[in-house]
Amino acid sequence: MPHPTRTGAPPRTEPTPNGLFTALAKLSCRRPRLLLLVTLVLLAGAVVLGSGVADRLRSGGSGGVVDPASESSYAAGVLEREFPGARPNLVLLAKADGGSGPSGVDAPVIARQGKDLAARLAKVPGVTGVSSYWSTKSAALRSQDGREALVVARIDGDELAAERTLKERVVSRLDGRQGDLTVRIGGSVAVQHEQQKLISEDLIRAELIALPITLLILMVVFGSAVAALLPLGIGVIAILGTNAVLRVITSFTDVSVFATNLTTALGLGLAIDYALLIVRRYREELDAGKNLPDALTTTLNTAGRTVLFSAATVAVSLAAMMVFPLYFLRSLAYAGISVVVLAAVAALVVLPALLVVLGPRIDAWDVRKLVRRRSRAAHQPRTTTAEPGAGWARLARWVMRRAPLVATGTLAALLLLGAPFLNVDFGTADYRQLPTSAESRVVQEHIKDGFRGSPTGAIEVVTERAGAAELGAYAKALSALPAVVRVDGPAGRYAEGELSGPAQLSRTSGQTSYLTVVPAVEAVSEEGKELVREVREVGTPFPAHVSGTTAALIDSQSAIGRGLPWAIGIIVLATLVLVFLLTGSVLVPVQAVLLNALSLTAMLGAVVWVFQDGNLSGLLGFTPTGSIETALPVLMFCLAFGLSMDYGVFLLSRINEERLRTPDHKAAVVAGIRGTGGVITAAAVVLAVVMVAIGTSRITNTKMLGLGVALAILMDAMVIRTLLVPAVLSLTGRATWWAPGPLRRLHARFGISEGGSGQPVLDQRPPSGTLRAVPDRAAVPTPPHSPSADPATALPPAPVEHQHAEAANTTR
Repeated sequence: MPHPTRTGAPPRTEPTPNGLFTALAKLSCRRPRLLLLVTLVLLAGAVVLGSGVADRLRSGGSGGVVDPASESSYAAGVLEREFPGARPNLVLLAKADGGSGPSGVDAPVIARQGKDLAARLAKVPGVTGVSSYWSTKSAALRSQDGREALVVARIDGDELAAERTLKERVVSRLDGRQGDLTVRIGGSVAVQHEQQKLISEDLIRAELIALPITLLILMVVFGSAVAALLPLGIGVIAILGTNAVLRVITSFTDVSVFATNLTTALGLGLAIDYALLIVRRYREELDAGKNLPDALTTTLNTAGRTVLFSAATVAVSLAAMMVFPLYFLRSLAYAGISVVVLAAVAALVVLPALLVVLGPRIDAWDVRKLVRRRSRAAHQPRTTTAEPGAGWARLARWVMRRAPLVATGTLAALLLLGAPFLNVDFGTADYRQLPTSAESRVVQEHIKDGFRGSPTGAIEVVTERAGAAELGAYAKALSALPAVVRVDGPAGRYAEGELSGPAQLSRTSGQTSYLTVVPAVEAVSEEGKELVREVREVGTPFPAHVSGTTAALIDSQSAIGRGLPWAIGIIVLATLVLVFLLTGSVLVPVQAVLLNALSLTAMLGAVVWVFQDGNLSGLLGFTPTGSIETALPVLMFCLAFGLSMDYGVFLLSRINEERLRTPDHKAAVVAGIRGTGGVITAAAVVLAVVMVAIGTSRITNTKMLGLGVALAILMDAMVIRTLLVPAVLSLTGRATWWAPGPLRRLHARFGISEGGSGQPVLDQRPPSGTLRAVPDRAAVPTPPHSPSADPATALPPAPVEHQHAEAANTTR
């Protein structure tokens, strides 16, 4: 018995194309429950495998944004191997009760308790290199008012091991009231631990915010609660599957904790995008009178192709981050590619099976019936019904009639919004990423404001094959630099070019030695970077390697600068090739790249204006640092470019489909915008909601990522795709679709499109050429039309004889 149609019309059949998508449609129709059962089994396995992934992610410490092949990384490795206690990452800020003077940290009873505090810390397994003010009498470890003193140490092991030691052995034993001392715990390891904790909490809150709003928007778009749940289900599959993939990847390499944010955003966003496109086309085919198998086959051969093509463009944009040696970017590429692939697979395999099982129940729980009843009760029924997508068509025609003015005005506005990025100042994340209430931030601010020097922001210099006299001369030269407080080394302590302390023989191991340069300036600042450059310029007759937070920042900027041209080249080349395969045009791929880049200007400008310069910082709740994390704009560029191209593919695919059946270039553009305007806008709003929810994070970089990408998505969907694209296509006219002969033949063989045909109606020659005969309509699949279809439907196809007449009239 044939499958019924939604309209009850006799089933309509068409010649069925062969290929992957037809095979997927047949499999979904024949074995839908088996596909869903296999999916549930795999999903259960993914839940079990990925359940512990959060505990294996890195919190994004300095290692995540440092080139492992750089000078600073080499020196850090030597220090870890030869002098494990040389680089303190743990600070205990001890405050004495009773004020300054004799009752401050120098009081006998306080000194005794301070020494006992340091001794207890030294007994903690995994803690080395403990040093305190009470044992060294170093002025740098005593606050200027005499009320606070520091105990510094290093927790051994990698990030994960260090955070476990901090949480289980240090905080539980030494935090809070300790006799007459009040102890607070800080240092880089504490900052990283609190950052990871807040990111995990904020991600749960973001999901609780985004999911209900997303479901509400989808119910408005689909009109059916059942249909609205389908995209969310695909998103859950993509997210849980990616968590399992990341769990496996953490067994081989480091993965940043920020990957969880990216997984949630892309998993929900792309799954909803793809499900919107497929479900919209599926309902459209059913409304046209096709039975279920034919409707599903046409859907996968049209919208399914677009989904696969779109996923490829997003994946390539994210894969470009793998050219950088920084594991922060590489791990986000792993997460992004995984979630894109899984979202596409779920949309192409699982979603069709769900559509088959649901059948006509896809329209169950119609939430619009209640609204329609109330509307009929309160108002007279309308005598006419607005044509689906008419508003988008009117906007497109208005833009194309004023194409030069709209293109010029939009371009000028976008460049103006992006202008602040010309003043960008790159830096590195520090404790100011945390909210002001975070304990580790409070400790760091006390050190910054109340202590001379920066014991945890020092510059380390590793030397090899240097004699005692040479090391003394080198330390003397370094201490004479204007921004240096002192230099501690094997030959002694030096300040202002003079010896001021005894030799420290523990700083030598074999032929390797190290010196510590304590800066008088903020470590992560322009002055701090200039000091590192000056230290590196001091000549030595032996090898010397500079490390530290600021040196690592300089090296990471250099690594990003080397990799950026390659990343941009990969994205641009891949986009050109993929869009050419979609359209067969030479000009359209170039337009796609340029317009996509323009869609990012507002995002990049806002990042500097808001997060670097501090505008709206009070409203958004963060502390401006005067700089932007070096790696973050790269991540935001690759992510936003891929998502913008996602919507670009939706639009270009539909315009190309319309072009295959009409010789009128402008009519094809209008029809394409009318057919996708609602889908693109709905998808963009949903994804923007997810990104804004992530942007509510208390971590500044996460806030910047979420809000910045949300702005880019909305600018692309509501400005680029609705204003600039139709204006530019109107200006370029029929030349838009031109390609030289060899490329035409290449596209005829390998090209793909939503319409399932790579052969256009128009001859691919310059505008002065003639037109080819219009191919028979039966050879070109077209989207049916029904007044009851989704608002984002295509124009109804013109009768064949009308198309031939139009072609004859335009052929001169």
